[in-house]
Amino acid sequence: MRSTSGRRNTAAAVRFEPAVPHQPTAAVVRDADAPVASTESLAAVAADPTYVSRETPTREEDDPPLAMEAMRAVQILNPSGEVTMPRPDRTRVMSVANQKGGVGKTTTTVNLAVALALHGNRVLVVDLDPQGNASTGLNVPHHAGIPDVYDCLINSVPLAEVAQAVEGIPNLWCVPATIDLAGAEIELVSVVARESRLDRAIAAYPGEFDYVFIDCPPSLGLLTVNALVAAQEVLIPIQCEYYALEGLNQLINNINLVRQHLNPKLDVSTILLTMYDRRTRLADAVEQDVRNHFGDKVLQAVIPRNVRVSEAPSYGQSVMTYDPGSRGATSYFEAAQEIAERGVKEPVGRNA
Repeated sequence: MRSTSGRRNTAAAVRFEPAVPHQPTAAVVRDADAPVASTESLAAVAADPTYVSRETPTREEDDPPLAMEAMRAVQILNPSGEVTMPRPDRTRVMSVANQKGGVGKTTTTVNLAVALALHGNRVLVVDLDPQGNASTGLNVPHHAGIPDVYDCLINSVPLAEVAQAVEGIPNLWCVPATIDLAGAEIELVSVVARESRLDRAIAAYPGEFDYVFIDCPPSLGLLTVNALVAAQEVLIPIQCEYYALEGLNQLINNINLVRQHLNPKLDVSTILLTMYDRRTRLADAVEQDVRNHFGDKVLQAVIPRNVRVSEAPSYGQSVMTYDPGSRGATSYFEAAQEIAERGVKEPVGRNA
């Protein structure tokens, strides 16, 4: 009887025999029905500057994500120092206010100020929150004994003697806040013209700014009233959650009272949606409610939840300089650009 092992060995040998590549025949290489391009036609196509092959990738397909992120970073940092955002023809004093805490007032103040300063605007940040977080975010010393906004409000110290230049950011200054500011509301009760102390301090500043951002505390006390009297515009950051909407009506009522009795020029000019989480329906619902109620006052730019935005203050930086290619930095850059374009425009080439 014939052994089956021989057949198995033969099959194994056939199965593991290395494949020999088949050489294509002339019939395979050349399809008789396909037209053959002549050398002259190929040369004509190559000479046409408008010709783009379908195999040529687009800019978005060709650039890897890291390259796109680097391009965004260069755009945000603006190393050339050119004035790329329009400068207003007058100083725009904006109070960043919301009596609810944790909605992004300080983060918005710091990042918008840095974005505008990096792109040619002269910006002053007044830290009116006793916690001093805006001073921390700009890496400005604000420990006990440092001249601060308290001295301007209570002791009438000129703002120019208190303002500090922000290191590494040209055209940006900050008036810090120390823990002394915590008792300012009680001390202001007996001061003459207590509601307009900050307004007079800003008006007496000898320098000229394009923007003055006032970071308000999370309350509706005398410090916030001072900020609303000193400002022409109010920027309200709104967290995309229900609790942020609940107290908004009270804030609007207080702004209307200040407008009627103390500052008729005050206007809620800007609403910025912060901490937007695209994964939740709640964020979409809050956004639609806010846009339906405030209309064009709501910026098209929306600030997403981004860990880089939260990390930056621990390094004494804004997200614009900490990670300029991140989604948080890009969103704040777009918001700053939108605010600049909404203001009174002036030709970019204005002499400083």
